[in-house]
Amino acid sequence: MKNRRNFLSGAGAITGAMAAASVSQVAMAALPEPVLQTRPDTMPPLTPPTGRPYNPVVTLNGWTLPWRMNGGVKEFHLVAEPVVREMAPGFKAHLWGYNGQSPGPTIEVVEGDRVRIFVTNRLPEHTSIHWHGQRLPNGMDGVTGLTQPPIQPGKTFVYEFVARRPGTFMYHPHADEMTQMAMGMMGFWVTHPKGKHPLIAEVDRDFVFLLNAYDIEPGSATPKIMTMLDFNLWSWNSRVFPGIDSLNVRQNDKVRVRIGNLTMTNHPMHLHGHEFLVTGTDGGPTPQSARWYEVTTDVAVGQMRQIEFLADEEGDWAFHCHKSHHTMNAMGHEVPTMIGVDHRDVVKKIANLVPDYMVMGERGMADMGEMEMPVPDNTARMMTGEGPFGSVEMGGMFSVVKVRKGQKPGDYANPGWFKHPPGTSAHELDAPPPEPARSRGAGAAAMPAQNMPAENIEVQVRKPIGHSEH
Repeated sequence: MKNRRNFLSGAGAITGAMAAASVSQVAMAALPEPVLQTRPDTMPPLTPPTGRPYNPVVTLNGWTLPWRMNGGVKEFHLVAEPVVREMAPGFKAHLWGYNGQSPGPTIEVVEGDRVRIFVTNRLPEHTSIHWHGQRLPNGMDGVTGLTQPPIQPGKTFVYEFVARRPGTFMYHPHADEMTQMAMGMMGFWVTHPKGKHPLIAEVDRDFVFLLNAYDIEPGSATPKIMTMLDFNLWSWNSRVFPGIDSLNVRQNDKVRVRIGNLTMTNHPMHLHGHEFLVTGTDGGPTPQSARWYEVTTDVAVGQMRQIEFLADEEGDWAFHCHKSHHTMNAMGHEVPTMIGVDHRDVVKKIANLVPDYMVMGERGMADMGEMEMPVPDNTARMMTGEGPFGSVEMGGMFSVVKVRKGQKPGDYANPGWFKHPPGTSAHELDAPPPEPARSRGAGAAAMPAQNMPAENIEVQVRKPIGHSEH
């Protein structure tokens, strides 16, 4: 253990060429025991049992990886392996991840910590780990073939470096990346400041989660790894609404949310009822002069955004990606628009042959969220989730920030639905609405059209089907 612990400070100064090294059988006996977690619930924050103190984060529908101290080094053990992830109640996916889950557990350290991470490969192919955004020796960067040999199945490698700067980072493979990341291999890394920091405020609640996406056909369980854009499951920490836990806070708490994006597109993250500041990126905390209040911030591919707000408005506040297709589950991309088409007679005839047949979208898509339409086994319904007033008609990247006066400090339990004080909730008008007043005094156009055809002409537009003609 002595040589491995010191090879970065002494002999390890030989350009870091040994970098991530395969662990010998003798050293394997001294490995920290791997800790696994399979429950999809949000686990309580891990109060640091050893090492320097810090204010721990809460991983939405996830957990923090325990460690051991060994000669002043913080040691972790990650196991890359196939996992089964419950993405929503009644819907499970066969993914690849770490330590029993996808995404893997969050790693928390303190600025200045010397960190040693053992990585055991239980996948059917080789892998590696890239520590996204970290400052470290080149040989620890985790790019297969460039900075290290691959970690073959059944082998364990060790990475060792100093957590040089505070911030929020990610980890993921840099080996057969298209397959392994499409299968769910990723995780969060948080480096806490070692003391008071002029740009990193102390907060009461600190949440983290990753944005990820999958293409899993209805009735199946394994993602299609060749998909580039047309994903049908947009998720936070490999969970889709209504399977995503709410973010439960006390009124007037200062709340931080760290969001990492490892999907194939950007996500405008929108919070209802509050304004927030973007206080950090992958590069570290943002300068005070570069901060302004927003209610939506875009998180691009491979980026992290850290937002902070004062939770001073009680209620159940929606928090979601503002791309409408990203708040739906199990979407089909070739469904024609049937709004306004009366095809009741056709439906009756088809139902004689297919008893469970249902028409989609005659009056819009809202009905689909409430219909108990038969779907294949192990399929996430498109728009689900029941609120106190009925169907929420959302799926995918959607959750709720629950702000309560009575939520105790450190209590992350779900307080249930908000009870609106009398007179503070929108309601149906008892009397019929008056007819709208229409203006009759509008003047003529400022620039009258000239040489127009005598009859109206209707333009017929034929749209291409699919993406082949783009």
